[in-house]
Amino acid sequence: MRQVVLDTETTGIDPAQGHRIIEIGCVELVDRKLTGNHYHVYINPDRIVEDEAIAVHGITNEFLVDKPRFHDVAKDFFDFVTGSELVIHNAAFDVGFINHEFSMLARKIEPIQNVCGILDTLAMARKKHPGQKNNLDALCKRYGIDNSHRDLHGALLDAEILADVYLLLSGGQTAFSLDSDGQSENEVSGIRRLDTNRSTLNVVRADEGDLKAHFDYLGNLSKKCETVLWQEGNGRQSS
Repeated sequence: MRQVVLDTETTGIDPAQGHRIIEIGCVELVDRKLTGNHYHVYINPDRIVEDEAIAVHGITNEFLVDKPRFHDVAKDFFDFVTGSELVIHNAAFDVGFINHEFSMLARKIEPIQNVCGILDTLAMARKKHPGQKNNLDALCKRYGIDNSHRDLHGALLDAEILADVYLLLSGGQTAFSLDSDGQSENEVSGIRRLDTNRSTLNVVRADEGDLKAHFDYLGNLSKKCETVLWQEGNGRQSS
């Protein structure tokens, strides 16, 4: 199963008021494993980014001046996500902006939900943790994910963090503990990624002496047992 964990940053909060996408970040999961494959782009929105939005993500108008327009990146983005299940925190927000951008293209692209599944991790979190804070920072704290490097929002960074949150939210092993308010809480240790450049594990196989000692031991053990399950169907009997 291919999933794409996605996040966007925008000029404001409402595409109906003319606000646009200025950053898209995606990371790929295949069979619930991070592949290292990702999609990331900054976009010139051809409009001013609101001060309130800059305070959230830190992406300035000056930074975006020389970036491509959405129509320049639309096909690459569409090709990257098509056929996947999109994993998004507060999916209605990002899906609404993506479809708004698609609708403004000279050559229209169909709504994203027509070519992708949509999984909303905010809805998942609210169902699993009703009555609690379920924004990304709160979920990182709840699931023991280190997001200390996240001073500002960023689409690719948030997608990477959300991938960790989603994997734990949807199937992580839990341990019972108490949170800082004294309320019961299911907490999970954070995901530990293995270094892709690590050395190959050394596999030591049993030699003939090891095998003889093993079967001699089983032979002696079988004399003390009425039924010897490990001998059934293996074609080798103990002496």
